[in-house]
Amino acid sequence: MIWILLTLVYGLLKGGREISKKKAMDRNSVMEVLLLYTFLGFLIVIPRAPHAMGLLPYQYGLILLKSFSIFVAWMMGFHALKHLPVSLYGVLDLSRVLMGTLLGVFIFHEILVWNQFLGLGMVVLGLLALKLRPSKHFFRKKAAANSAKPAAKSEKTSDDTGNEGNTADPSSIPPKFVLLAFGSCVLNSVSALLDKILMKKINSSQMQFWYMLFLLLFYVLYVVITHTKIHKSAWKNIYIWLMAIMFVIGDASLFIANADPGSLLTVMTVVKQSACFVTILGGKFVFHEENIGYRLFCAFIIFCGIILCTFAR
Repeated sequence: MIWILLTLVYGLLKGGREISKKKAMDRNSVMEVLLLYTFLGFLIVIPRAPHAMGLLPYQYGLILLKSFSIFVAWMMGFHALKHLPVSLYGVLDLSRVLMGTLLGVFIFHEILVWNQFLGLGMVVLGLLALKLRPSKHFFRKKAAANSAKPAAKSEKTSDDTGNEGNTADPSSIPPKFVLLAFGSCVLNSVSALLDKILMKKINSSQMQFWYMLFLLLFYVLYVVITHTKIHKSAWKNIYIWLMAIMFVIGDASLFIANADPGSLLTVMTVVKQSACFVTILGGKFVFHEENIGYRLFCAFIIFCGIILCTFAR
């Protein structure tokens, strides 16, 4: 089905965006990245403006609500990602599966069959395994080996990643950043629900233009009210430009998928989580994070649940 492939494109690009976000925030502040990222995304969709007119008042209201949900979700998610390893953040982001499925069941009355219940159970198991890691003695040998290495090398590893938290495990990370990541997932699920409602009546040009315009206005207002300083160096941050391009292409794919009458929110929610494997690989090869094998194991459990939910209907 075309809508599944389009959703997969969105998921893979989303994973690429997470890697670019973390690299971008090594050079600029969260708000600098958010504002310029949104501004560039809006510039890219301006040519679609002639096809974006003619919405009803309630549709403008729903798009405004969606934009506000993303405005808050991105602020929470960016702050969480700045302090979390990108591979860990990607696995935590899989909790959207649960939230999106619940919304699909309660709002659209989508019916879950036995394989989907089993799949969701595996998603929960994978998330719990990520949090309830093996006891410390499981990693004692590795810790002892690391302590024997020269101190200078250890410091270099921390500096190379740009964030000491990149090698942290869930139990050593301040809970507030994990809560921010989950809060971002909740609000992103609300946004996905609004996508499904809106795309039954409007086209992708209307959705993307007004959504990006409202989102940009929210960030401009925030920067003005809080007197946040935006440095010119942000314009030279290549990762922000990459994020904006991937964002526009990914969202366009997702909006078209949502417009398909046969698309299901429950299935789309799980397919989008293909982003997790992109972030895990990015954590390994871009940020040189540790404990990748264990996170990949947790993601594999969750991905098996995703397959059960999606393809064994």
